[in-house]
Amino acid sequence: MEYIEVEDAVALPGLRLVLTAGVPGPWGEAAKGVLHVKGIEYTPVRQVAGGPNETLMRWTRQNSAPVAMYADERPRSGWAEILFLAERLEPSPRLVPADPSERAQMLGLCHEICGEHGLGWTRRLTLMGGDDAAQRDSMAWKYGIGEADAVAASVARVNQLLALLADQLRTQREAGRQYFLGETLSALDIYWAAFSNLIEPLPHEKSPMPDFLRKIYDYSSVQGGAAADPLLIEHRDFVFERHLMLPQDF
Repeated sequence: MEYIEVEDAVALPGLRLVLTAGVPGPWGEAAKGVLHVKGIEYTPVRQVAGGPNETLMRWTRQNSAPVAMYADERPRSGWAEILFLAERLEPSPRLVPADPSERAQMLGLCHEICGEHGLGWTRRLTLMGGDDAAQRDSMAWKYGIGEADAVAASVARVNQLLALLADQLRTQREAGRQYFLGETLSALDIYWAAFSNLIEPLPHEKSPMPDFLRKIYDYSSVQGGAAADPLLIEHRDFVFERHLMLPQDF
């Protein structure tokens, strides 16, 4: 992916999306997937994993990614903020259901993938060491590795969330439906596809991530980690092939 530097992005018009360069970070890949499906153009801006990113902090109030910066509007770094910005910029195709009940169900399941104590958040706890958990502003501190109860329950929680998603998808398939909710693609399908790399990474030809990252992203290497239901992986592959871009470009 062709990135520009933060210093060059600040004065640009339109949508700029700050992404971690060189790795398929699930929150970033999810944001890219939403924008791709909607056909929204953006300028990729480089964030360096683990770096101080001081200029980025001054611009966006964040030193991490993703962050969406549209025109002179406020920074948007949360998954829901970025999703609703995309819905406003390009209403079609709709990725958030219009029906209030379906909308609430979808957003709840999206939170269980993307939000605090969700799949990505909890899986990250299983990846990080706790040596600097007490050091304020360290990555481990920022992402909750000091929360002992959450860390202790992290593998069981990931297993629980994988079962929840598999049950939802199986219910849909038994009703003759292809997607996680309703009859069409929603943000929920995109988020699962993006975050599935944290469980069973796409093969190298489809996601040429660094070897060290592929090794730690593979959830089967975690003691007690449950294998994803084959239906979830089948659905991930379907969503990528039908709706997203392969190979992943990061």
